Amino acid sequence: NDIEYIRSTYYNMVEYARFSSSLGKFVGYTEYGLKQAEYWNKDPSYLAAMKAQKERYCKLTVDID
Repeated sequence: NDIEYIRSTYYNMVEYARFSSSLGKFVGYTEYGLKQAEYWNKDPSYLAAMKAQKERYCKLTVDID
């Protein structure tokens, strides 16, 4: 439960949106990012895929480190 998967989205070196597995949703940081986060959060299959990334990337490799 101490593991968090974060996927940040950037444009011109500015982070405009981020998915956080601890929140279970996207958060926007710019005007465009807020619109994108709202759009992505409305898609349950995309949110489920993002939540599954924690299992795929984090939990499989945590024992290695």
